[in-house]
This record gives sequence, structure tokens and C-alpha cells, in this order.
Amino acid sequence: MFSRLKSKNIIRICFLFLAAFFVGTGAAFLHDHFFSAAVPTSSEGNWGLSFQTDGDPPVGNATFDELKKFDAFYAQDTGEKVIYLTFDAGYENGNTPAILEALTKHQAPATFFVVGTLLESNPELIKQILAAGNTIGNHTWHHKDMSQISTMESFSEEIQTVEKLYRQITGQEISRFYRPPQGKYSEANLKMAQDLGYHTFFWSLAYVDWYQDNQPSHEEAFEKLLGRIHPGAIVLLHSTSSTNAEILDELLTKWEEMGYHFASLDDLIKATAS
Repeated sequence: MFSRLKSKNIIRICFLFLAAFFVGTGAAFLHDHFFSAAVPTSSEGNWGLSFQTDGDPPVGNATFDELKKFDAFYAQDTGEKVIYLTFDAGYENGNTPAILEALTKHQAPATFFVVGTLLESNPELIKQILAAGNTIGNHTWHHKDMSQISTMESFSEEIQTVEKLYRQITGQEISRFYRPPQGKYSEANLKMAQDLGYHTFFWSLAYVDWYQDNQPSHEEAFEKLLGRIHPGAIVLLHSTSSTNAEILDELLTKWEEMGYHFASLDDLIKATAS
């Protein structure tokens, strides 16, 4: 009798294991089949870079191909010695004129990603940036963590409020270039920007230049910006940095001596169009 009960228990346990296996496998199949679009990939979270070898592009936490699906870039995948200059501009503290002078001297077009406070407080500077042959990009109205925004209504409000004031200031439409504040993003955000007609631009070279009371020395800046430059780089600098204003002319000269030339983000889009 005990033997028969023992056999029945063993059979029952085996049956439960098999049932659990098939249920789990089926659930996994259903999840992958119906919900795969909602599964986050590596292109999610905070933008980050891993530098391998000086002179080579860094590895981003999303690949060129992953970003391309959303009309997004962090660099150009090329062997051509071309640099794309970008400046994040939240406010003005007197350093932009020297930056514009250096860009003009070297015929180096740049994109200034601006937020609402700069548009409101210094519309004349926006006109000066454009008059010097540069473009203005959209860095959102409030410079908030956009990865926390889950609705198109809230996302588009941050973007379109910038568009509206830019239109009032310049009489033109803003370039459809978007940079997520602090590099915080989600795939959903990238798709929202794409649906609004924007290309998203991260970066492949930047350094800590935004602390006003702790500006890097010239030597520290050159070490980072010369040592890590690479073909197809999108360089992020802050227009509020006194160090950047002081070294930009020499920095552009040194890059030119290394064989590099400068192009616009429009050129990048055209070069990668397929």
C-alpha cells in the first residue's frame, strides 16, 4: 500500500513539473510574440560611453543600428576625419561671443541646443548665433528628465513650446534637431521625437566643463578633447564654459593640424541617409 502511494506521489510530482514547464514556455512565447515591442533594449536609460582606444570611436550604450531606427545618432560611422560641433546652451554668461568668433574664423558650423530660459532671456543672442552661420537645436523648454515622460502630449509640449518662441524670435522654423537633457532618454522618447519630425543627437566626445566654480584647466581640456577625438565625432561642449571660450580657437587649430575638418548636423544626416 505504501509502495503504491509512493508511486502515485512520484507520478503526481512529475506531472506538476511538466505542467509548470509547458505553462512557463507558453507564457514566454506569448510575451515574446505579443509584447516584444515593449521590451527595453540597450538603447534605454542614461547615455553613456566606453572609450577603448584613443583615436577610435567610443562604444555607446546603444549601437549605430539601434539608434538609426529612431533617426538618432551619437557619431557617424566613418573613417573620414570629420567633426560635428555642438554646444548645449541653457543660459548666457558672456562666453558665447568668443565661441562664435572662433567658429567663424575656422568656418566651423555648430549647432547650439537651447532651452526655454535662453530663448526668453536673450533672443538677440539667438539671432547672433544664426547670423554667424550656425543652427539652433531643441533642448526642451524646462531641461527636465525626459525619460520620465510617458505621454506624447507632455513630450510634445516640451518640444513645441521651444518651437513657438523660436518662431516668434526669428520668423523661421527651428531645425528639427533634438538633444535629450542630461542624456536621459527612453526608446519611447526617441520614437516620440521621430514622430515630431526630429533627429536625436547624443554625443561621442564630451568632458566635464559645466561647473562654473570648477572649470577645467586648459591642459585638462586639451588632454580629453585631443586624445579622444575620432573620425565622425559629435562633440558636446557647453557654451557657458570659460575654458571652452578661451581654448576654442587653439583647439580647432589643433584638430585641423590632425587632419580634421568640420561639418554640420545637416551634413551628417545627408551622409548617413540610405
